[in-house]
Amino acid sequence: MYQKFFGLNEQAFSIAVNPRYLYMSDHHREALAHLVYGIRVGGFVLLTGEVGTGKTTIIRCLLEQLPDTTDIAIVMNPMASAPELLTIICDELGVAYNTGTATTNDLVNALHQYLLLCHEQGRKTVLLIDEAQLLTPDVLEQIRLLTNLETTTEKLLQIILVGQPELKELLARPSLRQLSQRITARFHLHALSLADTHAYIGHRLAVAGLDSQPNPFPSDIIKRIHEFSGGVPRLINILCERLLLGAYGRNQRVVDRAIFQQAVDEVAGKALPAPAPSVSYSAWRLGLIGGLIILLVGMVFLSYLTQSTPEVIMAAPISAADHQDQSGGDNRGSAAANEPALTARPASIGERDFLRAQAQLVKYLALADTTDVCAINGIYACEQVQLATWDDLKALNRPAILGLINADKKLMFSTLVGLDEHQAWILVDGAVRMVAWETLAPLWDGSTFFIWVRPPGFVRPLTQGDRGPAVAWLAQQFATLDQQPLPLARDIYTAALKTRVEIFQAQHNLTADGIAGAQTLRKLNEVLGLDQTLMEVGSATKLTVEAD
Repeated sequence: MYQKFFGLNEQAFSIAVNPRYLYMSDHHREALAHLVYGIRVGGFVLLTGEVGTGKTTIIRCLLEQLPDTTDIAIVMNPMASAPELLTIICDELGVAYNTGTATTNDLVNALHQYLLLCHEQGRKTVLLIDEAQLLTPDVLEQIRLLTNLETTTEKLLQIILVGQPELKELLARPSLRQLSQRITARFHLHALSLADTHAYIGHRLAVAGLDSQPNPFPSDIIKRIHEFSGGVPRLINILCERLLLGAYGRNQRVVDRAIFQQAVDEVAGKALPAPAPSVSYSAWRLGLIGGLIILLVGMVFLSYLTQSTPEVIMAAPISAADHQDQSGGDNRGSAAANEPALTARPASIGERDFLRAQAQLVKYLALADTTDVCAINGIYACEQVQLATWDDLKALNRPAILGLINADKKLMFSTLVGLDEHQAWILVDGAVRMVAWETLAPLWDGSTFFIWVRPPGFVRPLTQGDRGPAVAWLAQQFATLDQQPLPLARDIYTAALKTRVEIFQAQHNLTADGIAGAQTLRKLNEVLGLDQTLMEVGSATKLTVEAD
């Protein structure tokens, strides 16, 4: 919404973990060096830090430095008993065991045999446990016993514990002193210093494309940002994002103290004091409402003008009565701008209506291959699924054709291009119309058609050991995402690539199984900008509600 106003190409302060925005302070580099040393020596490696200080960043860098001969088991939810945790570890590594009758000793013995085999093959095994402060003392003791699996020269299993400061307190208990003594490298991440906060903000702006435009954050504001956030990167991102929105709303290219104070109040959840009722306040409020409406309309128009998308027509929400068949002669002569947003087409053939909607979707997406977009093994994949809820559509996050049943029980199709909790934006004859979700929802039968960029040769989910052009494509996309000169693999799905996929899946609330199925690939396409996503209309709706 505000990016072009500040000379940015994309959102600079998203709280989503994006490797392109990786900033390594001296403190982070020191932490990484400690962890690398600990992995080489063997035993336990401990990394702690407050929420949002960059633990995930450090672990990502550590895993990317491990050789391809390393197998990694990642435990994201350690709230399990000792046998359950051992089962998770074995499943992560692909260790065979009797699923129905295996005891703790059976699991440990199976794991031991697996680790010995890996050692003979010149492979190393790493166990990473995140949120380790949630582990119970009994489970921690079981994990300590795993370090007894060793040869005469080295440990067979390297263990990394990552957690919040409570983990240090947990390990300081006398009952866990044997485990604590086996920690070969430990590091506690502190928040960024003021100098690092300056560098961090400048780094993210530069990656987002800030070039000739002035830095929107003067030094005195950065100092205030640092004081408010305590140097925690996640809080810095949240506050900076709100500051840019506030400056944009006031048509100011540089953040001042008034904008900062308002943003702090909103981020901290403080209620702003209301002015005393008066004629001047009423006039001020009226002017503010008018200004927000003008700003909203201007933002929508400029956004679509610069993206060469169809004209945006802000139509009033339509009622169920507007969904009647408009095939009669009297109505056919009406202008497109006055046509109800969900008019059923006069043709009695649902297929013709669908093909018309599909052609409109292809044009909206500006796809390169417009002759036969849905050809088998083509650049794009065309899929039709049955969804049930608004959340399903939001998770799909792609322009789609929705199947609708109007009041006359006739099948019609509508092309969805934007969605928030209250409204949907649909295409009608090249124009974008806004429709209340409560109006659209009763008509939607759940059928949903969408198009996405498909990796070459992708026919089924990719798993470790697979090979082919789809694997090469996947490895190259992660190299692009991580800004690495070489991919983690060529055309074979290696353990390193599987680990990278697991990390990506965990970051985006997907099942972290390391299997690159269609859902994972589509999310990767979203992050890389390969697939067009739904228009973000939530902020516009919020402005309208607040103005009212």
